[in-house]
Amino acid sequence: MELKQYQQDTLDDLAAYMRQVSEDQDLRKAYANFWIKKGIDISTIDNNRFIHSYDNSTVPGIPRVMFKVPTAGGKTFIASNALKVIFDHLPAEQPKVVAWFVPSDSILKQTYKNLSDPEHPYRQRINTHFNNRVVVVDKETALAGTGIQPGQIREQLTIFVLSVQSFAANNKDGRRVFRENSSLADYAKAFGHGERIEGADETSLIQAIAHLNPVVIIDESHNFEAKLRVEMFQQINPSFILDLTATPREKSNIISFVDAKKLKDANMVKLPVILYNRDNTTDVLFNAITLRNTLEKRAVEIRKKGGRYIRPIVLVQAQPKSYKYNETFDKVKKK
Repeated sequence: MELKQYQQDTLDDLAAYMRQVSEDQDLRKAYANFWIKKGIDISTIDNNRFIHSYDNSTVPGIPRVMFKVPTAGGKTFIASNALKVIFDHLPAEQPKVVAWFVPSDSILKQTYKNLSDPEHPYRQRINTHFNNRVVVVDKETALAGTGIQPGQIREQLTIFVLSVQSFAANNKDGRRVFRENSSLADYAKAFGHGERIEGADETSLIQAIAHLNPVVIIDESHNFEAKLRVEMFQQINPSFILDLTATPREKSNIISFVDAKKLKDANMVKLPVILYNRDNTTDVLFNAITLRNTLEKRAVEIRKKGGRYIRPIVLVQAQPKSYKYNETFDKVKKK
């Protein structure tokens, strides 16, 4: 599988941003200069949901940026290729470790299966970039210490495929990653540095991951902004965070936009698509309902003349209640 042009453009944006960070040694300045080189001065923009000053609130001092890619745009394939770009700009002596977070168990199973399969395009690209020295583990494999002993970690790219729920300290299963684990006892000696995680044993899985300063990939990152989840990202001591989503939060540090027209031009979207941009949710709903009513009026007229029955519908995708600004079912219904 080859990269589409818009996917390559996204990776080029990532490389340009990381070069800017290396040059400026300041995340806010680098983000501003990155956009200035694209012809946009973010200091002159007010109240824009997507373009604004760099937000450094998640893990202060650690780069966190986002790709805004529509559904069906190949986010996982982009991320698979982004790993090389990221590690090429990190210190060579840093262990090549990725904590790849997904929002649900179903997506976890699919992602783990695809990244583990040597025949899958995602894994093939990663193998090519890292000389076939790649190990993919889920939480259970990691708890057993299989394939991730310190000597192995230094010689390979290690990808932990995880769900945030499985790291939640407030549930029985999540607590397992905080407990003593003899399979990971050598980590503290081999990689130990930085602060101990409160409530975690020094041999626990979450402490072991924190020792490794992982690159963090967050799939569907709009689902990960609850307080407990942000605290978990802080605990694992990341060196870089890359968000992937089609629906960014207001404070997201977006470095690359992909619009649906690019997907259509690249034949990633097979259905006919007509796109409109609107300034707010109310305008979106008003225009959608107006268009539906207009189409229904035409459909009724056509049927009166002997045409077939057509029922135009509007499909609105509501968002979960995990974030106060989300357009949830109740908010959409009220509007």
